[in-house]
Amino acid sequence: MTKKFYIILIAQFLSALADNALLFTAIALLAAINAPEWHTPLLQQFFVVSYIILAPFVGSIADAFPKGSVMFSSNMIKVFGCGAMIFGMPPLYAYAIVGIGAAAYSPAKYGILTELLPSNQLVAANGWMEGSTVTAIIFGAILGGMLATNNLQLGMWIIGGLYLAAAIFNYYIPKLPIYHKLEQKSLFYILKDFLNAFLTLWKDPLGQVSLAVTTLFWGAGATLRLVVLMWAAVILNFSIEQSTQLIAMVAVGIAVGSVVASRYITLESSVRVLPAGIVMGCLVVAMVFINHWIIAGILLFIIGALSGFFVVPLNALLQHRGHLLIGAGHSIAVQNFNEHIGILIMLGFYLLMVKADIHINLITAIFGVFIIISMSIINRVYRNTHITS
Repeated sequence: MTKKFYIILIAQFLSALADNALLFTAIALLAAINAPEWHTPLLQQFFVVSYIILAPFVGSIADAFPKGSVMFSSNMIKVFGCGAMIFGMPPLYAYAIVGIGAAAYSPAKYGILTELLPSNQLVAANGWMEGSTVTAIIFGAILGGMLATNNLQLGMWIIGGLYLAAAIFNYYIPKLPIYHKLEQKSLFYILKDFLNAFLTLWKDPLGQVSLAVTTLFWGAGATLRLVVLMWAAVILNFSIEQSTQLIAMVAVGIAVGSVVASRYITLESSVRVLPAGIVMGCLVVAMVFINHWIIAGILLFIIGALSGFFVVPLNALLQHRGHLLIGAGHSIAVQNFNEHIGILIMLGFYLLMVKADIHINLITAIFGVFIIISMSIINRVYRNTHITS
């Protein structure tokens, strides 16, 4: 790996650290202003909507400008959103502004890897990026939990500083050649261009399997975070700070699974990891039989490890196919659109179950069974798909 890659890695870590710390700080802020409990999943939905609305545009922007510059501007938008929350904007709206920055950041962050590195280094690079991200999730969850139980205002200033530090590292990312400049800049052309990219990737068999898995992974991951938060509070009687430490165990597992995948799984064998998703679903269902925090921590670590193990190779496969077919930025934008539609739908069902006052153990079981069925279908359809680099 080159020095340029490590600059990207550090910037990604700082930005993801701030994203995750801000989530739990915003959840605590909602509690402080006595917002209804169902506002917690709604908070993430406000964030996610930015990804969905901006998906047709951010891929084109990422491919039409130097990706380091796009990443810098995106983090500055996050600084503005965090500042808006500090100065009194309702958390739902301020977090949506941060979502705009995150939506613009993602295609550039992952798309730059295919421009910087050869295809045989993509799985390893994704392992590092995923490891960096989940390490940020670990410390972000812990930091957010600590800030949530102490000084919220000071905490948000600290988070704003992290976004600013990430932007500074983005500034020093070298400018790379632009391969997929837009032929036209009209709104109609951009939407048509996105639709074409969307259909091209879904028509490709390798694009289908990687999109299906990454969409399920991020939808399940966003929902699992809130499920664990409520499950720990109800079943283990944990505070938000203690609950975020359990969530951190999932992230530790993802980091370990990501590293193992980057070490032992090649791009050509990436589809072979699909059964790990079925096992993960079974372990989620097993949570309903647990009432001790040590066993819960171990189980959540294993769930995370299986998640990291199956998502990293398929993420690399999606980048590889997308780079070849439609351009890296377009590919990540299509991926983000699909993933965040998945997050929006799954969080929506979770929100409805919470509003209906369904017990958290039943919610957890339903969630686990959904993962088992989904991954079983994906495995059955795509397990014999042939991959060539």
